[in-house]
Amino acid sequence: MKNKIIPYHPKLKLLARQLRKNSTLPEVLLWQNIKQRAYGVQFHRQVPMLSYIVDFYCHEIGLAIEIDGSSHDHICDHDAKRQTELEAYDVTFLRFSNEEIKKNMFSVLLVIEVTVKELKRGL
Repeated sequence: MKNKIIPYHPKLKLLARQLRKNSTLPEVLLWQNIKQRAYGVQFHRQVPMLSYIVDFYCHEIGLAIEIDGSSHDHICDHDAKRQTELEAYDVTFLRFSNEEIKKNMFSVLLVIEVTVKELKRGL
């Protein structure tokens, strides 16, 4: 059953709020396309989960979307560990680079749309 809240460290709440106020351009661009139930589900920005914060998350279907910029270039092991820990809570991940968001939004949105449909079908 999806739509469950995954526990998180309480100190992350303030950091998540700060991240929402200081979004990167790719985060803003993607948010403009997925907010307000654009695919029939509701996404939230900068969501605390366990000891981490994911860029976008839909509780209804357990879908996390991460945008990897230059800050992720040297922390692949950390990203993999985080993803593995969250997948243990039945979270599905989609990852896109800053460049994909900026230069190929149509394809990014198509992948999101297909994934949302598949996950909704599995409920």
